[in-house]
Parts: sequence; structure tokens; C-alpha cells
Amino acid sequence: MDELVKTIPHRPPFLFVDKVVELREDGVTAQRTLREDEAYFAGHYPGNPIMPGVLLCESTFQASAIFLNKKLEADGIDIATRTPILSRITDAKFKNMVRPGETFTIDVTYEKSMADFHFLRGSVKRGDGKTALVLSFVLALVEQA
Repeated sequence: MDELVKTIPHRPPFLFVDKVVELREDGVTAQRTLREDEAYFAGHYPGNPIMPGVLLCESTFQASAIFLNKKLEADGIDIATRTPILSRITDAKFKNMVRPGETFTIDVTYEKSMADFHFLRGSVKRGDGKTALVLSFVLALVEQA
């Protein structure tokens, strides 16, 4: 597992980022390869499995959490007691399916922040370069209980 991926609280079987390809000042590019034995394929369109759209969205949220952890750490903000939580999804568009065995690329761009709310946009592209998902969303950093 990529060291940067370990910066978020997610672990298998609910980890949808395998590695960080590029960590930029304005965002992150990450990748995920779908294994054919992932449990949800047994029930999500059996015989014609596709990755659930909600899990494609989750992969962008997880990549964003990696980016935010590194950005805020670099800005001198203590994130040890905070958890990135999804607070809004807008303009999600599902354009193509992603299937077992494919590697997809997640690209996230940071737009702005307002207090503890961070506005981002993301996309997922299949290995053939076709866009599978585009969306905008907001992650909030909340204090851990």
C-alpha cells in the first residue's frame, strides 16, 4: 500500500485508492485497480459486473482526504484529531462504466475553503482514457469524538 494512502482512516475492504500518482499544490492524482474478486461484484449486476457509481464517488473522496491531510499538514494545521467527512455532492455525472480488471485514475482539484469546509471537484477516468465520473463535492474536517 502506498505510504500516502495510509494517511486516511480507510482500510480494506473499504479502501478505493491503491496509490498516489501525483500530489500537487492544487490537488492529487491517484489510481485504483479493480480486482475481480471484490465482494460487491457478486451482487452488482451478476454476470455483467460494474463498479457501483457510489464507490467511484467514494474513491474521489478518499483521494481528496489524502490531499487535504497533506495540504493542511504543510499549512501547519494539526489534523491528528480531525476526520474528513463528506458534507455535499453536486453535479455528479456518470458517463461510462468501470469493470473488474480495469485500472482507473482519480483526479481531484482543490477549489477553495471556508472555515473547515473544503470545496473540491473530481473525475474518474478508465484505463482507455474515457471519463467515467465527474463531480463536485465538499469535505468538512470535524473533531473526533
